[in-house]
Amino acid sequence: MKNINKIVVTALLAFGVTSWAQQTPADKQSDAISITGVTAHIGDGTIVENCTVVFEDGKITALGSGETTKGNVIDASGKHLYPGFIAPVKELGLIEVEAVRASDDAEEIGEMIPHIRSLVAYNAESKVVESMRPNGVLIGQITPKGGRISGTSSIVQFDAWNWEDAAIKVDDGVHLNWPSSFRRGRWWLGEPRGLKPNKDYQKQMNEVETFLQGAAAYGKGTGQELNPAFAAMQGVLDGSQKLYVYADGEKEIIDGITLAINSGAKSVVLVGGYHAYKITDFLKEHNIPVLVQYTHNLPNLDDDDYDLPYKLPKLLMDAGLLVALQNGEASNFQSRNLPFYAGQVVGQGMEKEKAVQMLTGNTAKILGIDDTYGTLAVGKSATLFISEGDALDMRTNILSHAFIDGRNISLETHQTELWKRYSKKYEGE
Repeated sequence: MKNINKIVVTALLAFGVTSWAQQTPADKQSDAISITGVTAHIGDGTIVENCTVVFEDGKITALGSGETTKGNVIDASGKHLYPGFIAPVKELGLIEVEAVRASDDAEEIGEMIPHIRSLVAYNAESKVVESMRPNGVLIGQITPKGGRISGTSSIVQFDAWNWEDAAIKVDDGVHLNWPSSFRRGRWWLGEPRGLKPNKDYQKQMNEVETFLQGAAAYGKGTGQELNPAFAAMQGVLDGSQKLYVYADGEKEIIDGITLAINSGAKSVVLVGGYHAYKITDFLKEHNIPVLVQYTHNLPNLDDDDYDLPYKLPKLLMDAGLLVALQNGEASNFQSRNLPFYAGQVVGQGMEKEKAVQMLTGNTAKILGIDDTYGTLAVGKSATLFISEGDALDMRTNILSHAFIDGRNISLETHQTELWKRYSKKYEGE
């Protein structure tokens, strides 16, 4: 991937600032911390009122009503405690300024490139990354884009010196962009603007199938010449990595998941799933979780319900699927609005704690980090935050404290610095 120094220099020129680095990462937790009197949203659908949470050495050691405090005490009476929210399938830390090509390191040349590792290009100094923390988004799955098979993602926490410090789970999965059976007319070539069948759909399917079959054969062979692309697929075939299939249409979802399973993929996750509500029985039969697109969007097709994007996550959860929320093709910076996308689903009738699950426990389970992150429980990481009110409401999502692995992290960002600077300019006017 491109030289990270180019990203830093270009972004400095683009922003015209003298202070590039984000806030200094917090030191390792040294003393026990107790949070008392808080309403704890566990992340599994339950709430504990008047809760006391104690954590030491980055791990939760006590949680419940009436627990004995230890170390430094934070009185959070009237406030709310949540596990750190998780942003899956995003290019955070890979793109700094979308309009500046040298700061965009999300794509590589090629169609079948699972051996491209996003983690080594992750910029822990990104100002976009640090802007996630004040809304409670503390963890992300850093994912490459482009090509048919984009590359390999990794999961990081958002308060680190470098990508090595940030890594939570390295090379967790490979990402497959399934072809569409329809495409829009290219008006600049004189084609009609509407949808038309993709005459290359079967060919594109066959190319994916051939590649996956080649990877399977490669894994069974011995002594052959190294093939980095095929070698990178072996985790998908032995179950140590997930295969994330990006598809929206009913036909595309069925074709993509069926081919992936028949080709030997042991753990498949659907990403997008715009029409997944039409085939929930198929998805349940194959135990396929869904990273559903964000809610603040317009319908894709003219004959879709006007409110389908708003209610889609609820439709899938009501059908019994494991669902988490991601913000799809929206810009990177919008990942900090994930809590408010979940709040939109509450407005469609979903129980609030189930909406919280779509950002915490469910996401952690889909990404395979639920043994440590995603819910508040004794023995798990103290990656959590305190909000003045409901964290799914932009009016009350006001953080007073946030911790990653027990470290008391800064909530200052480039945006908060500018707010403080310019709010003083107009005081008294």
